[in-house]
Amino acid sequence: MAMQPEVPEIIDPIAFQDFRDAVSDYAPQLEQLVCQLGDGSRDTEKVAQLFRILHSIKGDASLCQVHFVEPYVHALETLLDRIRQNELHYQDAVGDVLLLVTDRVVMLLDDMANGLLPDDSLLRSLLPSLDKLAEASAAELPQACAKLVARMMGPAAPPMPSPGAVANGLGGHLFADLQFFRSLAMQFEQRVPEFAGRTERNLTLALEINRLAEKPLSMEQVAAAVYMHDIGMLLLPESLWLKAGRLSLDDRRQMASHPGWAGGLLARMPGWEEAAQMVLQHHESQDGSGYPDGLKGEEICDGACLLALVDAFESVTLKHAQQGPRRSILRGVAELNASERQFHPLWMQLLNRVVRNRLEMRTMVGGR
Repeated sequence: MAMQPEVPEIIDPIAFQDFRDAVSDYAPQLEQLVCQLGDGSRDTEKVAQLFRILHSIKGDASLCQVHFVEPYVHALETLLDRIRQNELHYQDAVGDVLLLVTDRVVMLLDDMANGLLPDDSLLRSLLPSLDKLAEASAAELPQACAKLVARMMGPAAPPMPSPGAVANGLGGHLFADLQFFRSLAMQFEQRVPEFAGRTERNLTLALEINRLAEKPLSMEQVAAAVYMHDIGMLLLPESLWLKAGRLSLDDRRQMASHPGWAGGLLARMPGWEEAAQMVLQHHESQDGSGYPDGLKGEEICDGACLLALVDAFESVTLKHAQQGPRRSILRGVAELNASERQFHPLWMQLLNRVVRNRLEMRTMVGGR
């Protein structure tokens, strides 16, 4: 029988934090098992371990009175139990669902711990599909998983045309400046091995999204903003911008200064006023919680909304990179769609279109 969702609330703050700590321990184990099962093996012991992790999470949720989590974990646990009993075969799509639902639960817990108003509307809307998934036949399972993953990736849209070479959109008297900006971006990228290829990935994604906009932005201005948006980080201590974990108040104050330095440089160079505004505002959020000026909604220029998405997408896919290219894209775009307070919804829809097209192209050529 399907379990009914409860309103997200913190009944016992200490127990709630205990549950968060437990989930933070379980999540890497779950990710590792899903990644290992992604090699096409039928390892029954790994499936059994996944089941035990979900069973433990559900038990801890009950014990710690975090009851609103239980229905979602229960549905996944039921699905894994059927796979464990050989009623269904494990497949990559099941792993996608496990990771994406777990990610969304973790994000909801984080929001609540940070004092934000909990929004479980997406999870609630998915629960009937999760319950049906747990009861699906072997023939129904792949399509049911695909539909649920698509829901978590945001609104569907028709595929976009394949983008032309980036260089085709750039040129004119601004070319020399753009070459200079790119050289600075390359210097920053080379400081961190994990950033290899980051600049070109960001530029390609930004131009693909911009090409779909009803009123596209200047490609030169977008390119300049992509190249320059993090250059101010070079003026901060390297220990700060490579720091893992939560930043202190002083750390955040220093970090908030970096868009102004790069934006100020662009503003002093004739012809780059639009790019300067994009860079200055790219850490602002739709709900006003960003920096440096706490702008919100329509106060933030379109270019900054675009740049914020591109920057965030690179960060979240890098975070999930160990799961493989396809899965890191899936988890990245699902995570951004769940952050509706931060990103402009219209630009988010365009990102969804680009990502869907990329995934379709990857499937067509046989990639994972």
